[in-house]
Amino acid sequence: MERLRAQDLITLWPDDVGWPQDIGALAVLDGSRLFDQDGRFRLEAVRTVIDGRLHLVPRFRQVLYVPRWGLGRPLWVDAASFDVSHHVQVAPVPEPGDEARLLEGTEQFRRRRLDRSRPLWEMWFLPGLPGGRVGLYLKVHHVIADGPAAVAMLGALLDTVPAADPPSGRPWTPAPAPSTRDLFEDNLRRRLSTPTRVFKACSRPVSTARRAWRTWRGVRKAFAEGLAPRTSLNRPIGPDRRFTLVRSRLELVTEIAHGYDATVNDVLLAAVAGGLRDLLRGRGEPVEDVVLRAYVPVSLHHEPRDVVQGNLLGGVIVPLPIGVADPGQRLRLIAAATAERKREGRAQTGAVARNGVLPRASVRILARQRLENTYVSNVPGPRAPLSLAGAPLLEIFPVVPLIGNLSLAVGAISYSGQFNVTAISDPASCPDVEAFAHGVSDTLQTLKTSLSCNRATGTSGGPSLGDSTRVDRPGSP
Repeated sequence: MERLRAQDLITLWPDDVGWPQDIGALAVLDGSRLFDQDGRFRLEAVRTVIDGRLHLVPRFRQVLYVPRWGLGRPLWVDAASFDVSHHVQVAPVPEPGDEARLLEGTEQFRRRRLDRSRPLWEMWFLPGLPGGRVGLYLKVHHVIADGPAAVAMLGALLDTVPAADPPSGRPWTPAPAPSTRDLFEDNLRRRLSTPTRVFKACSRPVSTARRAWRTWRGVRKAFAEGLAPRTSLNRPIGPDRRFTLVRSRLELVTEIAHGYDATVNDVLLAAVAGGLRDLLRGRGEPVEDVVLRAYVPVSLHHEPRDVVQGNLLGGVIVPLPIGVADPGQRLRLIAAATAERKREGRAQTGAVARNGVLPRASVRILARQRLENTYVSNVPGPRAPLSLAGAPLLEIFPVVPLIGNLSLAVGAISYSGQFNVTAISDPASCPDVEAFAHGVSDTLQTLKTSLSCNRATGTSGGPSLGDSTRVDRPGSP
């Protein structure tokens, strides 16, 4: 039986207090092969392609089953019946078909609650963009997958080269749901095995102590570093979301990282810090000597990237010194901080839940938490170009959830040489998110220029980089 793990359960709790934990991706396809001769979207053909690949993503034909008390944790069971048309649908982008309308359409479908009586995913095709392009919004509940696992699922549904023929699906017959007796016996076995696991852990005292110490040290450090500063970033959030996109190139970010002896994630965090600095200054808030705190999820998966499954994340809180005016110095400080945290290890979210530090009832206090100011996620995406039903995937942006009192969160993904960032905000609490997005773009440009100047003066070698970063206002082409 595939019972939910502790990390999976954590992703369900915020749903109960109005913070749906749906993750996803917004992509743009070259739609030249997705329309028939009459200009109609070939929905049935696309559904056939998706249905032919669902054997590679078993969770997409399973439902979440919650047994009654005494029968153990929730588990995954095959849906008694499955119809791909319930999950793959089309909704044209309204005129004038620009990016603003695409983002509004994405938000419309993001707000729809997933039906727990069905598999917890939806895929919406959004035709009507200029040049025959088609938007694609894939929404998956976090209980199915974390960021790396969601990228693996997306890769399983798409082709690395345009396919001439749709994949042939495998016959599928749902397995029967377990009986009450099966659930009771399975739960009893799991409970009886607890002493055995404890005994095994005691037989390896050194490794057990090291794991416990790493977990405890990560939790202790998160609290020992003090509270996050009070800023307008931490406000109660409502149900609405706004997406703002920043387009960049992975080559640019990688060159900056190498030039500053940092990582790609460090460069992203430095750019986010620059965006937050501009955002708060635009609001008239002081930024001198201010160090914000960003929660950064860290993948603990050890499988190959294309087969990762489920939720297996740790996390660290990284200081963002927005009071430092020089972006290069800001990047150096962030790189040093993240390097220190890597040496110290990081708390695994599931371990925190198992040890009772984050009980279900405590989720409600996240609306008043003071440990973090924002959330920043960076997921490596597919390196090679992908296509769906013969339509090349042109670009992709992540969609991450907001929770508690975080009015702004950031998701980044690399894909086929791109490095794209999505700023997701609560429009009531963060109506000026464009200032943040422009700050992110400007910081990357400043870091590029600084690196080029250093090379020109002999501080470091290599050619200068071309202009390859921009932020797009809603409605821009």
